Amino acid sequence: MEAEPIFRNRTEAGKALAVSLAEVVAEPGALILALPRGGVPVGFQIAQVLHADLDVFIVRKLGLPGQEELALGAIASGGVRVLNEDLIDELQIPGWLIDEITAREENELKRREELYRGGRPALAVHGRTVVLVDDGLATGASMKAAVAALRLQEPKRAVVAVPVAAREIFNEFRRHVAEIVCLHAPKHFTAVGVWYEDFAQVMDSDVQRLLGG
Repeated sequence: MEAEPIFRNRTEAGKALAVSLAEVVAEPGALILALPRGGVPVGFQIAQVLHADLDVFIVRKLGLPGQEELALGAIASGGVRVLNEDLIDELQIPGWLIDEITAREENELKRREELYRGGRPALAVHGRTVVLVDDGLATGASMKAAVAALRLQEPKRAVVAVPVAAREIFNEFRRHVAEIVCLHAPKHFTAVGVWYEDFAQVMDSDVQRLLGG
């Protein structure tokens, strides 16, 4: 049995998600951090409804050269780095190689931040309620890295918000990773795009426009 789309597009998903979030994030001064690019249209709608600030939160995986699927850690907006120490120790990865990979990914992260923000500084996180938004969670890897990186910036509270997520990933986040608001968590998930009628690629220009650039 094939899955039926739940949302018409990311805009509709964001509006629906905002209704649920309004009951969970009632405090003023909340910050919506969207994972680009797909999370930005969703986050934009949430920010509108909650009258909250909107910014991007970029995560770059630190993949082992030649085996990029092996994530040695991740870096994220705000100059933070999270390392998978157990994997690094197991594979005996030298520090100089990790630093080299980090430097390369930092260049790409800075390029994207400049592109998306147009030179505007990142919005402050410390002491604020922060909602991390994406258009869906399949493996949850990027969002897990985002949560870990965000915590290093000491927000008052961190909430993950997605329209749809694989059920096992939703349960994992709820139990072990972070507070999560999710509208649908199907048992048979396959891919995020399956749950949208229109899952067109979000362009850099779309991100710039939604961020006010």
